[in-house]
Amino acid sequence: MSIKSNNQPVAENVAKIISKLDLKQRAVAKKAGFEAQAFNDMLNGRRLIKLCDVVAIAEALGVTPNDLFGIPKEKDAG
Repeated sequence: MSIKSNNQPVAENVAKIISKLDLKQRAVAKKAGFEAQAFNDMLNGRRLIKLCDVVAIAEALGVTPNDLFGIPKEKDAG
C-alpha cells in the first residue's frame, strides 16, 4: 500500500474543506505548524499523514478529526 493511498481519504477531505472555507493551503499549513512544502507533500501523497498530523490539521481548520476522515456526525437519538 502506497503513501498516497493511505493519505487519500484525509488528503481529499482536507482539500475540500480548504476550498469550501476559501482558505490558502499555505495559511493552513502555518496554523497547523507545518512548513508549506511538508503540508503540500502530505496532501499529494509524498509524505505520510500521521494521526498527530490529523489532529493538528483539524484544529487549524476548525473541524474534528472525524471530518477529515469523512466520518459522518452522529445524530441525537433523543
